[in-house]
Amino acid sequence: MSRRARARLGPGDAPPSIADTAAAAAGKPPARRRKGARDLAARALVLGLLGRVRNGAVIVNDGGRRHLCGRPVAGEPVPEVVVTSNRVWRAVASEGSAGLGRAWFSGWWTCASLDDLTMFLRVIVRNLDAIEHASALGGRLRAPVRRMLTRPDDRTGNTEVDRRNARAHYDLGNEFFALFLDESMTYSSAIFPSPSASLHEAQVEKLERVCRKLSLSAEHHVLEIGTGWGSFAIHAASRYGCKVTTTTVSERQHELASDRVKAAGLEDLVTVLRQDYRDVTGTYDRVVSIEMVEALDWRQYDRYFATCSERLAPDGLMALQAIVIADQVYERAKRTEDFVKRYVFPGSSIPSVAAIADSLARATDMRLVSLEDIGHHYAETLRRWRRSFAEHEPEMGALGIDETSRRLFEFYLCYCEAAFCERRIGDVQCVLAKPGWRAAGLSRPTA
Repeated sequence: MSRRARARLGPGDAPPSIADTAAAAAGKPPARRRKGARDLAARALVLGLLGRVRNGAVIVNDGGRRHLCGRPVAGEPVPEVVVTSNRVWRAVASEGSAGLGRAWFSGWWTCASLDDLTMFLRVIVRNLDAIEHASALGGRLRAPVRRMLTRPDDRTGNTEVDRRNARAHYDLGNEFFALFLDESMTYSSAIFPSPSASLHEAQVEKLERVCRKLSLSAEHHVLEIGTGWGSFAIHAASRYGCKVTTTTVSERQHELASDRVKAAGLEDLVTVLRQDYRDVTGTYDRVVSIEMVEALDWRQYDRYFATCSERLAPDGLMALQAIVIADQVYERAKRTEDFVKRYVFPGSSIPSVAAIADSLARATDMRLVSLEDIGHHYAETLRRWRRSFAEHEPEMGALGIDETSRRLFEFYLCYCEAAFCERRIGDVQCVLAKPGWRAAGLSRPTA
């Protein structure tokens, strides 16, 4: 569903889900086209761009014809992708990564395993700059996307649209996410204290670091923007005795988080709101936001950080965990619709560290006092999620997850894992301080 169509939905209309979007994209009949020359041109273009690969290699099996693209790296497997429909060429040529993902969940190309899919995507991500800039053709491919993204109806911070976008992802169902997340139901990067640590141990470590960086105590009242399924609120209240007010716009997350707080006996300490963060009032000693800012359009960053700053006490601290993209490609990426923006998180935008710092300077009086890069931990987190997702594939049919939606989500996990492995994107934990905050002695916000 297009953004224009989403904007026409009334308050009572159901938001488009990932399953709806995938079904519409996969089931859409191919437009009328001139066969032959245009298909051959698209194929030649895509194979030509793959020919720009230099660091690593992939094999494209097209009807039994195997094309080696790139230069194999010693000790690194060479993944093979198999084309099952010629529609893949035009999808990729006209839509880039969005077309590549659509072709995958439509079944137009495949790999022997998700390990191979991830390796294929790693090689593509690793060589992405060379592929994009090697020829004028790459620029021409991106031009239609740029025109589409600069339409007059581009998003400027519509609250109801933001709510629909969030629900489209998280209201897939708590049972669905429980298939591949750890028992804490934490849907953000873990931090592995050791390679042998379980995913659950790593998620607890991540939550602990956030709490330690904020020097949490029973005296504090914490506002969490983006509840998830309640893991941070429950962890902070049960281990540190602080009060937590946490808010989400997802009905399904609100229901389960509330149930989990009640089951933990923390109703006196934790309040779960179903409310947009912009509508929350009051003053808090600490603010926490774990991988929520990426769900916002880049034009909303100033409003988001200003709201966080307004909610903080004059001597307060904020912990921000955010997926980030390199400063050098941020301006281009924010105006490009990739696979994730189109099919997984509509309306999202990944900031860069510089974009965060600039927004803080423009819109708030907060200062960045600590930053830790945890991107390599996210690659491992996604690998664990992906393998758990595959293990529970037989159970998805009973939850109403069809083949197309399953393939869409597995591509999403592999796509993100590849991007983190190749450091195309990263993840940071930041501490932001109001002017009145002072470190106690020599202590600083630490891991």
